Amino acid sequence: MERLHARYPFLEASREAVETADVDLAALVAEGGPAVERGRERVRRALLEGTTATEEPRAYSDRAELLSYPVARVLVSLLDVPGAVEKYAAAEAATARERFVEDFEADIELRSAGEDRLELPTLLADFGLVGGVEAAGEGRFDVAVTTYLRLAASLDGDEWRLAARPLADGVVPVARPELYTMLREAVRRRVEEGLPLSVPEAVADPLEAELGVIRRSVADLDPPTSFDVAAPGQFPPCMRALLGRVRDGESLPLRSRFALVSFLAASGLDPEEVTALCDVSGAAADAVEAQVERLADDDGAVAAPPSCAAMVEYGDCVNTDDLCETIQHPLSYYEASVEQTPDDRLVDWRGQ
Repeated sequence: MERLHARYPFLEASREAVETADVDLAALVAEGGPAVERGRERVRRALLEGTTATEEPRAYSDRAELLSYPVARVLVSLLDVPGAVEKYAAAEAATARERFVEDFEADIELRSAGEDRLELPTLLADFGLVGGVEAAGEGRFDVAVTTYLRLAASLDGDEWRLAARPLADGVVPVARPELYTMLREAVRRRVEEGLPLSVPEAVADPLEAELGVIRRSVADLDPPTSFDVAAPGQFPPCMRALLGRVRDGESLPLRSRFALVSFLAASGLDPEEVTALCDVSGAAADAVEAQVERLADDDGAVAAPPSCAAMVEYGDCVNTDDLCETIQHPLSYYEASVEQTPDDRLVDWRGQ
């Protein structure tokens, strides 16, 4: 098992390395050890911090790092928390993007290569994109229109619409950073594919302790889940900023939209109220309402939005104030702000 496989466990070569090693998953989780520990941390950090990277580089062997990926996929499937799969896949993809950008840029700058460095042609080949993406020089790429539509399908923002792009001879030009973003979404879709898994008892039972650790970590944030008032003026600064951007007509990045929509749904707004507050209509409203419905479980409970730590990781923690320093979750901010505001100064949006 190579370092490259450990850094990019979603690659076909990485999957084949696991198969070649003939690892029995039930035996692996029954033994416990570094791979299971790392799998637990992979999921915990994904849900709380928006990354699956280790806090200490090289803390685990290549074998443990690679095997932690299938363990993490099992854990997030067993967690059975609305939105957990979505958060986990986004975190794996975000971590992968950071790593392959570092690798690709090192290649461009002709720094020394290493066995653990991924090359762009290798990643393109792994996703069946050879011939669909061609270097055009000066940091630009020509993407076949069918390939572009496939890669950009899940990206938000008017700039990703085909109508907003120059198109000639069936080719769409994109800048290097844009290609990286499209590849990140390809990774996210691959990670999310097949989740949640159907997990046999022989694998699930030994992981109860690990699941307990993850659940306690998430519960430590203890965000409230219902409110009697819809008062946007008391929203935390990060959510006010995201709401303002949506109302101004901006199409948010996927993770930012998830943060805002899950916050509004968890604060007690139904799908129609979320779209009304965001002031969106048409296809945008349909997308938001569908996302709210996906976030709720059969009992109506809604997946908690990302924590403050995750908002920092996303780059969406802005305009912090004194109250921000005392809380760990946007919903906790909202609760405290509502409690601290006199009733005669609370403006309930529903009543306007």
